[in-house]
Amino acid sequence: MTSAVLEEALKKAALAWISIGDGAALALWVMPLDGSLIVVSGEGEQFAPGLDSASRATMRLRGDNGALIVITEATVTRLTPGSDEWTEVAPQLAAKRLNASGTADDVVARWASTGCAVVRLTPVTDETPLAAPDLPSDSGAAEPRETPARVETRRPFRLHRVKRR
Repeated sequence: MTSAVLEEALKKAALAWISIGDGAALALWVMPLDGSLIVVSGEGEQFAPGLDSASRATMRLRGDNGALIVITEATVTRLTPGSDEWTEVAPQLAAKRLNASGTADDVVARWASTGCAVVRLTPVTDETPLAAPDLPSDSGAAEPRETPARVETRRPFRLHRVKRR
């Protein structure tokens, strides 16, 4: 039953929480393809440090209700520009990329020239994925990371006096 849950979660995945080793899980936009997930990261794309050089990663997939339904280990394979797999997968991924500037061919050329990593995450078949009722009961939420984007805001300016009741 668990493999059926995993297959269905992989088919419907648009977002996956991916972590490398003991690192924090990052929400990454993914494209399902033939029982695996394709992810792009790098300059001008989503931030996934270490994913391009990793050999294994942990994927957390959600169901239709948005809740976690399966956790599995995956092998990470980086696609190299110019390879047969790259020419087959990268244009499909670029066509699904929302808000991309230019055509799909332009986006694929930019990925190749800037060194963006297009990786395939394939679930490890010899390990049993973790699914309900064995999923962890905690929320899995991590503390927010420090960022310069968070700033203190002042109270709004009021032109006229506001009467208190």
